[in-house]
Amino acid sequence: MAGGVALNPSSRRLQLQGKSGWHGLMTNGRVFLIAVFASLGGLLYGYNQGVFSGVLTMTNFDDRMASATNNSGTKGWLVSILELGAWFGVLCTGYIADKISRKYTIVLAVCVFCVGVVVQSAAFHPSSIFGGRFITGLGVGSLSMAVPLYNAELAPPEVRGSLVALQQLAITFGIMVSFWIDYGTNYIGGTGATQSQAAWRIPIALQLVPAIILGIGILFMPFSPRWLVNQGREDEALLVLSRARRMPPDSEVVQIEFLEIKAQYLFERETSRIKYPQFQDGSFASSFKLGVYDYMSLVTSRTLLYRTAVGTLTMFFQQWTGVNAILYYAPTIFTDLGLTGNTTNLLATGVVGIVMFLATIPSVIWVDNAGRKPILISGAFIMAGCHIIVAILTGLFHNSWPSHTAAGWVACVFVWIFSMAFGYSWGPCSWILVAEIWPLSLRGKGISIAASSNWMNNFIVGQVTPTMMTHLGFGTFVFFGVFSFLGGVFMTFFVPETKGLSLEEMDVVFGSVGLAAADEARQTEINKAIGLTAYYDHGAADEKRDVDSEEKVDMA
Repeated sequence: MAGGVALNPSSRRLQLQGKSGWHGLMTNGRVFLIAVFASLGGLLYGYNQGVFSGVLTMTNFDDRMASATNNSGTKGWLVSILELGAWFGVLCTGYIADKISRKYTIVLAVCVFCVGVVVQSAAFHPSSIFGGRFITGLGVGSLSMAVPLYNAELAPPEVRGSLVALQQLAITFGIMVSFWIDYGTNYIGGTGATQSQAAWRIPIALQLVPAIILGIGILFMPFSPRWLVNQGREDEALLVLSRARRMPPDSEVVQIEFLEIKAQYLFERETSRIKYPQFQDGSFASSFKLGVYDYMSLVTSRTLLYRTAVGTLTMFFQQWTGVNAILYYAPTIFTDLGLTGNTTNLLATGVVGIVMFLATIPSVIWVDNAGRKPILISGAFIMAGCHIIVAILTGLFHNSWPSHTAAGWVACVFVWIFSMAFGYSWGPCSWILVAEIWPLSLRGKGISIAASSNWMNNFIVGQVTPTMMTHLGFGTFVFFGVFSFLGGVFMTFFVPETKGLSLEEMDVVFGSVGLAAADEARQTEINKAIGLTAYYDHGAADEKRDVDSEEKVDMA
């Protein structure tokens, strides 16, 4: 105790760490640039997500793939099969990311992604689009997990939210670019029966450019320091932290962060030895069984079940805000809102991409100052309000849009406001939350479970939206509005705030403070053995000097 306040190494790190926000990003410029480059994976996801909505409405594509696009059920499958592939891909990625590293997982995902893009670009029948989108989905799903995981583990706590949010900024940038590329290529050969097949093949094939850049460039980026510690490559991990923070390896900030990571790893390894002594021989069979038990622990351990519930339900509510229904079917929705003409629809859809991208920028800069919860709660309630207003307008005027064009444009504006609300809130912050709540040994597996919730619900939304729009009409917006509201309630009452905490401090906010006495003693012994306790003493001494100085000033 010092001055009545318990001080630990983490609080000592808080004394030493820099500012959040734009200043923090500039101070951590090297990590910022690495995260920007890695977030090309998000651009691939966003571009793929946005480009297909425009392609679906192109005359040449519709004529060539008529057997799939003329039926609402098969049209839903054409869109949502990518999400099904992503769901399967992200489930596999948890093990792969722990085994071959986060960096090489990104490379592998890019290779799979490129295969799927080539198949789609060369497609002449719906079967090729179905197969290509499923393969592309495998890569997209893997990237959606591996990139935020990589950025989170490389980032210092004060800017971790901003760096993980770059993934969503890249997604919205990809969506924005894809909408306007669709708008431009739609004119190749004309917008009617003379339209060239290049109008839809070119925007699909262009995905290869950022994918190849990411796949090659990531090879020159550092490994995750936390993954390196988990592999016993401690010298490399210390060097990565030193270079990333632009401080010498023996600086106090780097040493505390490194020792916290090491202490967490040693504690979890020791716990594994105590719980599963029969699986410690290092064989493939034992490693596989440990992996199975790790996945099982996500639902059998009370504190881990809490994290699993937070991660999966956060992604559940993110998708049932209806954002991907709007992104995938925006041209169709704007037609239903009275905006006639394919070019007008694509233009209105392009504005969705712009406002969502611009709204994401403030979140990237200020999420580590404002916190995750306030942003998520406000975004949920704004989105719910937008859905209800659009539902009311649609219910009143859906049979008479031509004579109520002003009402149609008002509904369009509220779709844009919805896109802005998602862009600053649930788009980036949900991924930040699920990337930072897990212990080191389970982080890859935990994120894979949470991300699989995202993709499975994404798949369901893409599958049912055409049918809902056909049979429910304005009730579709009421449905998504209710779930947006429930997402805000969930965040308000069931999710803790995680801003400013190290990844190793998440045990505290998720209820692991009440560890058994033996666990606490083991953690203390590990901290002492690796020298982390020395920083406790150093920090306590510094704080005591500060308190004594303040008392002398008061007495004077």
